[in-house]
Amino acid sequence: MTRYAIKQRTINEAVNDGGLLVVAQWEAKEGEADKVAEILQLFLPEAQAEPGAKMFLVSRARENPAQFLFYELFHDEAAFKAHQQSAHFKTYIADQALPLLANRERTQYALL
Repeated sequence: MTRYAIKQRTINEAVNDGGLLVVAQWEAKEGEADKVAEILQLFLPEAQAEPGAKMFLVSRARENPAQFLFYELFHDEAAFKAHQQSAHFKTYIADQALPLLANRERTQYALL
């Protein structure tokens, strides 16, 4: 993954007024990791461009390339819900990526 979603602001600016942090961990099914990575490369620029996305990072584990970690900061709960209803989320994540996963976990956090 080579693109990160913070655009022109610093991390300090992105987290300054709080928000909803979502951390997700995925593990691809055997033999599907590269396909998941390709889907995420298509999805990431669109997710980063969402008006409610303050920061959107996706990474791939070095030791186990079938594992992916998402670090997503949204303005609020409404922005997160809008993200899940977006056409790119439904196409790339719900329709294409999720069927290729062996495991998916998500946790929501409030910034301190």
